[in-house]
Amino acid sequence: MNTLAVSNLPARGSMVYVYLASIVAAVSGLLFGFDIAVINGAIIFLREQFALTEFQTEVAASSLLIGCVAGASIAGTLSDRFGRRRILILSSLMFAASSLGAALPRNLSEFVAARFIGGVAIGVASVLAPIYIAEIAPPGIRGRLVSLNQMAIVSGILLAYLINWLLSFVGPSGWRWMFASAAIPSFLFFGSLFFVPESPRWLIKQGRSDEALLILGKVVGRYRAMTEFREIEQAIADESGSLKQLLAPGLRRALLIAVVLAILQQVTGINTVLFYGSIIFKEQVGGQSTSSSIGANVFVGLINFAVTIVALWIIDRVGRKLLLMFSAAGMALSEIILGVAFFFNPPPPAVILGVILVCVACFAVGLGPGVWVIMAELFPTRIRGRAMSVATISLWGACVTLTLTFLSLARAIGPSGAFWVYALMCLATVIFVWRVVPETKGKTLEEIEKLWKR
Repeated sequence: MNTLAVSNLPARGSMVYVYLASIVAAVSGLLFGFDIAVINGAIIFLREQFALTEFQTEVAASSLLIGCVAGASIAGTLSDRFGRRRILILSSLMFAASSLGAALPRNLSEFVAARFIGGVAIGVASVLAPIYIAEIAPPGIRGRLVSLNQMAIVSGILLAYLINWLLSFVGPSGWRWMFASAAIPSFLFFGSLFFVPESPRWLIKQGRSDEALLILGKVVGRYRAMTEFREIEQAIADESGSLKQLLAPGLRRALLIAVVLAILQQVTGINTVLFYGSIIFKEQVGGQSTSSSIGANVFVGLINFAVTIVALWIIDRVGRKLLLMFSAAGMALSEIILGVAFFFNPPPPAVILGVILVCVACFAVGLGPGVWVIMAELFPTRIRGRAMSVATISLWGACVTLTLTFLSLARAIGPSGAFWVYALMCLATVIFVWRVVPETKGKTLEEIEKLWKR
């Protein structure tokens, strides 16, 4: 370590510096949210233009998610080798290519290919943005800053719903503009990434100590930077860095927690609303125009956005564990009521919308941000990228399964039966969090690592 570099460190850290770096990284979440939600409004027009069957509709909706699995599977290895920032830059270009490609297809195959590329970008970003933010953030506000990524995701979802609704009045060709509009934030994300630093933990792992120390100094100040630098060095020295280490007795438990939480976040059923909300309102509820069905999702996006702001400010006060349990229990109750409401013929639209809003609010306050925060916190530095990939692959795999089966499940056992199945998954989540998941609030990443060495 260069003594001159230490003496040149600022005496105090800058929260402005930390927040700006975190916000830029979280823009990938906005693109993530936009891309997964834009299909909600476009799917009605796609079904008409390409005369899609029910299965083809599920394929069109899930093609992005299959790409997410592929992107998540390579993100950890690539980021551990080339750095978090460089791979985020690559993902920004893929976001732009996908948004333009999905706007110009002549058939379903071309659409699926374009969406797959966007899914790879989302898979990469969904692994790396939380890792990057967790590795640059001070412990006291790490949960809040990692939650910025979820805040950006729900902002992207809301933006997609608003744009979908506005473009629904254009006519049958409006869906092309829905996808094309994502190119603008994609290029903005690309440009802004050149103004943020690399992860200090990754730099230390690469032997680039002076660069890492400078960044830590800007984050927490000179004296705290020295302490954190030594803690990170010690943590890295104690790790072998192999993926095989994840199956060692201690870290095996961390991997189990991350994978199970990732799967449970999806099988609780939230994405049935995010992906198929327009179809639910138009076909399952009935009597709704295309524009009003798409417009109902704007209310979903607004609630999702508002309650995520609440989560952003309480996650470091209340803690992860309590929020996750409250969130899953609230979703279970909401989905039970939804199942009852769908027994009516026709189902009451106001009741369906109201209960869906409550369900989304419960997800947004806990399972939405909380799972990503915990997944980003659980693992040692050297293998955090690979470990996060395993957990995120599990998440996207569960999401693909949910999206590929919802319409078929609703046809087979009815909307009531489908939502009751998801309610059971919510109750399983409450039990798992209560019995297995540790509280990580206020702990440094190195302190969390020590939990697995006991």
